[in-house]
Amino acid sequence: MTRVIAITGKGGTGKTAIAALLIRYLTKGDRVVLAIDADPDTNLPETLGCEVEKGIGDMREFMLTQRDNLPPDVNKESIFESKIYEVLSEMPRYDLLVMGRPEGSGCYCYANNLLRGIMDRLVKNYDVVIIDTAAGLEHFSRKIIRDIDDLIVITDGSRRGLRTAERIRELIRELEANVRNLYVIANKVTDANKDKITEIAEELDLELIGAVKVDKMIEERDLLGLPLFDLPDDSVAVEEVGNIAKKLEL
Repeated sequence: MTRVIAITGKGGTGKTAIAALLIRYLTKGDRVVLAIDADPDTNLPETLGCEVEKGIGDMREFMLTQRDNLPPDVNKESIFESKIYEVLSEMPRYDLLVMGRPEGSGCYCYANNLLRGIMDRLVKNYDVVIIDTAAGLEHFSRKIIRDIDDLIVITDGSRRGLRTAERIRELIRELEANVRNLYVIANKVTDANKDKITEIAEELDLELIGAVKVDKMIEERDLLGLPLFDLPDDSVAVEEVGNIAKKLEL
């Protein structure tokens, strides 16, 4: 069975960094991993230290402009399948799918529908799928990502961040979404606020499964635009994400 893990949270909490470090952990083993950057403001490839040539945004342009020009005897389902593999980037230890920004005008509704269709076809081929979602609640309110084993909300050291996790939990319940587990990871934690974060999480009945301390190595790499995938094993963030992964039995 495929394990689907979606990572969300308000902007600026470092959810993409946590997603990258989870992918780093998973690729140390023999599992087949799919990473999905579902944010149009694509950051996951850079954080992983890789480049992608095409994304779902490019696929959207083709499907919108060319699908009606295809001969009637052409199997449009086969065309769709072939386009999926054009935008799927195969890396040495994982596959990567990115949303990317559509070239044309208009909203992301069609691109989001493509993402949903692609996931329906691809997910079953992998042991673990890690989805770095866009900030906000659209992916859940529109049910773009439909079946999630573990929804992880990344928060910073603020009550506001934990309130975001609470709102996501309430929305999931209202929508009766198929989410098995909801967890919280506190990121950029300091010795001064760690206990308070734990206290607030308990007040809100949120399951805090990890607290990632401020990591100077990550700050330095972010400043220089360097990837996080090759962080050394003694990075405090790498160590804590490893502990989190073990708690999740990954």
